[in-house]
Amino acid sequence: MTKHKVNKAIQVALVEDDPGVRANLAAMLNSSPGFQCQAAYPDGFAALKNIPGSRPDVVLMDINLPGMPGTECVRQLKNVAPGVPVLMLTVYDDSEQIFKSLMAGATGYLLKRTPKDKLLDAIREVNSGGAPMSRQIARRVVQFFQEIEQMPASAQKAPELQTLTDREEQVLALLAKGHAYKEIADLLAISFETVRTHIRSIYEKLHVHSRTEAVLKYLKR
Repeated sequence: MTKHKVNKAIQVALVEDDPGVRANLAAMLNSSPGFQCQAAYPDGFAALKNIPGSRPDVVLMDINLPGMPGTECVRQLKNVAPGVPVLMLTVYDDSEQIFKSLMAGATGYLLKRTPKDKLLDAIREVNSGGAPMSRQIARRVVQFFQEIEQMPASAQKAPELQTLTDREEQVLALLAKGHAYKEIADLLAISFETVRTHIRSIYEKLHVHSRTEAVLKYLKR
């Protein structure tokens, strides 16, 4: 008898207080091949209670949650389930909300008006180690980085940065400009997996655990 390989569906947990939005997202996931809504929570308290044990592949998190902001939920979730990536899905596109989320440990940040196909692509990217952002969000990230780069240098290059290879510095510089992994691969004419290998090495050398930590260390050089 021939055995057929079955691709495991990406298990997604939702954290969204609006019942209608929560139901629509769950239905969208369950009707899309390769995706499954593992669970849906109305607030951060329920998410923190259940997600560490259920270990979904990706968490879709709203920011404006009752009782506990989504940014605080992400912060606490990263302490108890550091390996679970969180993708913020929100109506907000202001810089303060973006960076509160990223500094709390969010992997990516998309607007709720993101089309279905692009949202599904973003979930796939997060599940494969990427850090997706919508074009609007990426522009704000770049603006923020440019503002930081214009500030007077207060210190010499951090010792950890001196351990990076030229290629790793190129990868890190592109990360700092908001590029996704695939875009970095295309710009440097290397494979997606090579980009991931470089980023793992960068994290190890800089003693960081996320894109945001690595970029901030790079910008403060």
